[in-house]
Amino acid sequence: MAPGHLVHSHAHEDDLPGTVNLQATEGDDTAYGQALYPVPAEDPNDPLQWPNWKKSMILLVCSLYSFLGNCALLGPSVYIGLYAQEFNITPTKASDLVSYPNLAFGFGSLILVPLYLKFGRRPVMLMSMVFFCAGLIGASQATTFGGLMACRIIHGFGSGVCEALPVQLVNDIFFLHERGLRIGYYTIALCFGSTGPLYAGYMLAGGYSWNLFFYVVFAFAAALLILAFFVVEETAYKRAPPASPPLSPFTTDKVEQASHTEELASSAPPRKTFAQQLKVWNGIDDEQEFWIMIPRAFTYFLVPQVLWVATSFGIYIGLGALAFNYTFPLKITAPPYNWSQTNSGLITIATFLGFLLAMPFLSSSDRLAAYYTCKNGGIREAEMRLGVMLPAMIIAPAGIVLYGFAAEKNLHWVAYFFGVAMDQWGALFYFTFTLAYAVDSYYANTSEMLIAMNLGKQAISFGMGIYLLDWIIERGFAVTISGIFAAVLLANNLVLLVFMFWGKRIRIFMNRTWLARLHKGTIKSVEVA
Repeated sequence: MAPGHLVHSHAHEDDLPGTVNLQATEGDDTAYGQALYPVPAEDPNDPLQWPNWKKSMILLVCSLYSFLGNCALLGPSVYIGLYAQEFNITPTKASDLVSYPNLAFGFGSLILVPLYLKFGRRPVMLMSMVFFCAGLIGASQATTFGGLMACRIIHGFGSGVCEALPVQLVNDIFFLHERGLRIGYYTIALCFGSTGPLYAGYMLAGGYSWNLFFYVVFAFAAALLILAFFVVEETAYKRAPPASPPLSPFTTDKVEQASHTEELASSAPPRKTFAQQLKVWNGIDDEQEFWIMIPRAFTYFLVPQVLWVATSFGIYIGLGALAFNYTFPLKITAPPYNWSQTNSGLITIATFLGFLLAMPFLSSSDRLAAYYTCKNGGIREAEMRLGVMLPAMIIAPAGIVLYGFAAEKNLHWVAYFFGVAMDQWGALFYFTFTLAYAVDSYYANTSEMLIAMNLGKQAISFGMGIYLLDWIIERGFAVTISGIFAAVLLANNLVLLVFMFWGKRIRIFMNRTWLARLHKGTIKSVEVA
């Protein structure tokens, strides 16, 4: 976007959510030959009109916050055996220091998301970072199991907003054709946070105590807080419909169109100064019903696309972030492997490689959707991005089966790494594109959708991890992981076919229900113009 240029578009959503008319008319800014959507206001303060460098910096800060939040949650999983000895508790009890903060991480959005809708994204993000830092420094000083648990829950709850806020900001500042890639950047950062056990393990290898891990994450979190203060401007923006109707696509008078564009540009308000952008408090949104939003968020579990996001995230987190990080350190430090405790976090290298190999595909869903949109005469359907997920549908469950049998049969450690890498490669597709699909297909109050998604996925992952070690003791690795967990994951993945073939019919059906009328009646912002 050229400096000072205001983006113009006449794209519009049809009556059916998830179906968008991207046919470009004269004077429209385009991408992939299609008009931009959502339609920005003729105002340089509209986040959609901001320069790309500013949008990218905001996304970078939010992504780094997601990385640190997830890293702080999962890093101490390599200390489960150490905590059990130090606090004289069982390994299952010690694993609560990961499970319960993980639950608080998800349920934090139940309060923090309504807060950022009521008071703004910027103040709530900065406040949550302060809580995150406070919990980390408290955990670094804890000397009892109860004290450590309390501080872990504080920093888990505080950073819970970093699960919802990046998706909200992507929705605020990026166009439809950019969302798959940008949500992919966020999910990459979130997923790389699961490499926290690697850093935590090597701090022990350096001869340091487990407390150092919290000191280090605190230092990065404090630096990020300072950067966020100067970079992350308030992105909440009430986009009103234009005062005059859009030009007809059949208009050929270019002089008339140019005159219309110049008139709109001359009437646009000035861009906020840097000092104005740094304001933490921008007032209260009186239209947002804080206490009503919380119970209403639970109704989004009845939306199939939202439920699929929750189950996909919950199952993959329960497997990758919890099952692998719980079981591998205990398995690899015992015979016949006898690895040292300091090397027990190396399984995160497989996680890292799996995500790294998936990164080249982050823009694939945007490009596939653009291709099908062109073939469909400029009409985009939300399901057009889903085809890229077909390989991941099978590869991820195959990785789970391999990991479980490797643990059951004491196979070479390379088998563990291959299993984890395969699962995590597929996980990135399901993290990124199920989320993008849900946001595309059901636009009413994205923030409340995100509450439901976060609650659902954290509850599912918590349920899969809380008694995992006991289940393995009773049934073995093959039955628990290769059998039960792999079957659950495969069943969730196969839902992809349901949405690919019948997704539009589901949207049509949902659009006629009382639920759709309820959600449409509560929309407080305008996406289309």
